Amino acid sequence: MKDVTLAIEGMSCAHCLNAVNKALGKLAGVEIESVQMGRAKLRFDESLETPEGIAAAVAAAGYPSTVVG
Repeated sequence: MKDVTLAIEGMSCAHCLNAVNKALGKLAGVEIESVQMGRAKLRFDESLETPEGIAAAVAAAGYPSTVVG
């Protein structure tokens, strides 16, 4: 398992948090450590997912994101 942190744009309410959590929860091999306004900390299985794929899933939910660590 590898750690990754995403910077997430456009989050401003509980609905945003729920939408990001839901998008991340659908990804195989991804464990959510925390999701806060503007940031998510995750662990992921490199054989199942990539940081870029995780960011793309969050962006597809309507919240542009960037891998920051």
